[in-house]
Amino acid sequence: MRRASVAMARLSGVTIPLFSVRTRADWGIGQITDLPAAARLFLRAGQRLVQVLPAHELAEGETSPYGALSAFALDPIYITVEAVSEADADLVARELGNEGRAELERLRRSPAVDYSAVRRLKRRVLRAAFARFRERELANDTPRAKELLAFVEREGAWLRDHALYAALRASHSGYGWSTWPAHERDRAPEVLAFATSPRDDGGLGTQVLEEMYLQWLAHEQWRVARAALKGEGVSLMGDMPFIVGGESADVWAHRDQFQTDVSLGAPPDDFSADGQSWGLPAYRWSTMDQDDLGFLRARAAHSAELFDRFRIDHVVGFFRQWVKGHSPDARGCFDPQAERDQCARGEKVLRAMIEAAGRGSVIAEDLGVIPPFVRETMTRLELPGYKVLPWERDEHFIPRDPRAFPELSVATWSTHDTLPITQWWYELADWERERLAKLDGIPLDLPEGERELALVRLLFSSRSDLTLLLAQEVIGDKTRINLPGTVTSQNWTWRLDRPIEDLLEDPAMTARLDAIRRLAVATNRFEEPAV
Repeated sequence: MRRASVAMARLSGVTIPLFSVRTRADWGIGQITDLPAAARLFLRAGQRLVQVLPAHELAEGETSPYGALSAFALDPIYITVEAVSEADADLVARELGNEGRAELERLRRSPAVDYSAVRRLKRRVLRAAFARFRERELANDTPRAKELLAFVEREGAWLRDHALYAALRASHSGYGWSTWPAHERDRAPEVLAFATSPRDDGGLGTQVLEEMYLQWLAHEQWRVARAALKGEGVSLMGDMPFIVGGESADVWAHRDQFQTDVSLGAPPDDFSADGQSWGLPAYRWSTMDQDDLGFLRARAAHSAELFDRFRIDHVVGFFRQWVKGHSPDARGCFDPQAERDQCARGEKVLRAMIEAAGRGSVIAEDLGVIPPFVRETMTRLELPGYKVLPWERDEHFIPRDPRAFPELSVATWSTHDTLPITQWWYELADWERERLAKLDGIPLDLPEGERELALVRLLFSSRSDLTLLLAQEVIGDKTRINLPGTVTSQNWTWRLDRPIEDLLEDPAMTARLDAIRRLAVATNRFEEPAV
């Protein structure tokens, strides 16, 4: 029996990327201050948790939230411009002009996120807001200027490197650190001084301060939004990517802790005879051990500052990384190679992150081919894992009854890398649908809407403490967020089909939300507030 100190309350929640949230006032992408509106939408459906995908800063041209430039910095694209003190209506109108206003209206109407256009529009206004901040606040050492400097001191361990990296990268037309001049690439003292003692010099120092300003805005908006969710009785859950890209601020700043001469990936399987190569660096454990896994501890602690709980992506990688050299004929191997060392490595890393984040804050993504010792370690550490219903089969390939899942687990119909069950159901073989429906006596000839609610009921009946629905499954959408192994304009660009305000004014939609809430109540995942 698990200890009560790590028990999760029995509840259900919704997974939605922040970029997918949509309101009437957004700029073509979800915004940090929109999180409370999303929470209220899903609370109508009896969902007391909202999970977002990583919201870390991306490079121009990148759309995957798992390809970020930083393990810590939030993407300024999610800042709500109207909530920035310096960006009053006159400044916004002046910077946008008629052309920018027309572009903004186009972005609001767009069914998909146009990252480049949104970023370009917001950066234009935020740059003007920072110029006003320099003139009115920094120049006069006001209380607001002191708040920024206090944020820099508090978050300096990651913020100084990130701000300098972002400023340098911008000065090199967006190219990564490996292409920079040697003194910048190798972090010469005179270069680091721009972040160690940030100064408004009209050049690189000012650019560094601007990047710090943007992170301050984003983190302050996040703090306020999270408090608003707490006030609604809704928890906020995040997602911590396994690693960062090779051209990230973190690898530039901590190069000795990463293997950049290999590529992280996955070993050969039935779908890939040669294994997968993801083009990402790998951790260099021997160096990371020298400061007791300080980088990973810092990541976990920062995630705990942003979220009530968070998912560790690709948890098996912390036990054994599959790495290959960059040459076409390179052969891959596990790091470490011996099972005994893999067990020890995984337990050490997970214990460190749990210690940094706090017990009960961490959930492990343990999908795919997982050696038994990984889940044995998770059980010992009382770390919840995932149960995706269509993939949960016994030795005879019969679907497992979710009512027999362990309590300390997360049950879900699907993930951001699969179709939502609203569409996946049609992709399953006839016998798969029959066996899943049989688990809860669901007639196969039910009308679509009724069947979708029946599938929600089956999920909610799970013994798992936490169940997660994709936002698409709540509102009846069939769109896939990401198709792994592909790079298309459809990946990572899905938005709600209407603003949240419109969804809540649609009688058919509110009836669906109310029906889901009743299912949550009936399965003890939601308690109606007292009248």
